[in-house]
Amino acid sequence: MTAIAVLASLGIAISALSLHHHFSRSKTSFCNLSQALNCDLVNRSSYSAFRGIPVALIGLIGYLLILALATFYRQKAETPMMLLIASVGGSAFALYLAYLEAYVIHAWCILCLSSLIVILLLSACSAMVALSAMRRA
Repeated sequence: MTAIAVLASLGIAISALSLHHHFSRSKTSFCNLSQALNCDLVNRSSYSAFRGIPVALIGLIGYLLILALATFYRQKAETPMMLLIASVGGSAFALYLAYLEAYVIHAWCILCLSSLIVILLLSACSAMVALSAMRRA
């Protein structure tokens, strides 16, 4: 559970930075290396919000949920399965966003890719924790 908590904390930091960039009015050079690698282009596109909610805020809330499960609720019997569901759901959403970056926006965001890696690692760790819990049961 410690690895999950650490990864969730990293995801919180990435999402918070991405949310800051989403609402920032000035252009940044943070990760705008080219037309194809441009956080501003991705983070301010029409796809940067889902039903009016910034995608970075959705990620932030998801990572906070995972962190809470891995810390405050780690002793509950249902936590491993809840972690797995939350992280796999987050991974599916992040993969959909990566598809949009690749085939619709035609630009990549370093923050988004970092978050994708974190949520995929969280899914792998959550799967291991869930499998271990099922073997013990």
